[in-house]
Amino acid sequence: MSTVELTKENFNEVVSSNDFVLIDFWAEWCGPCRSFAPVYDKASERHDDLVFGKVDTEAQPELAAAFGISSIPTLMVIRERIAVFGEPGALPAPALEDVIEQARGLDMEQVRASVAEQAAARTEQSSDTGEQPEG
Repeated sequence: MSTVELTKENFNEVVSSNDFVLIDFWAEWCGPCRSFAPVYDKASERHDDLVFGKVDTEAQPELAAAFGISSIPTLMVIRERIAVFGEPGALPAPALEDVIEQARGLDMEQVRASVAEQAAARTEQSSDTGEQPEG
């Protein structure tokens, strides 16, 4: 499967309608981004059951800002609308394969429970201090 260009207009639709999305935050001027691109594209061909998206941080600064992207390339993995991996750096093919396999192996019920626990802890902490929880 070829990669999908993600924009602020289609991002939510792509992530909401697919259970497993990999996202490469990149820019044309970025040398490591250009070296990672063929690795990412080959992985998208090997894993045609997954959605591989690319966010051009120059064309989509709002998306980059929303995810706090400060270094590119950054790879993010979203499973069932939960970001389960995010790391800057151009990964070699074996490392990318490892990330994909680890993300496939996640127990998403356990991940959702952990996310809920963290959200409850933040809410409890903010009510103790009178601060608003971060969302």
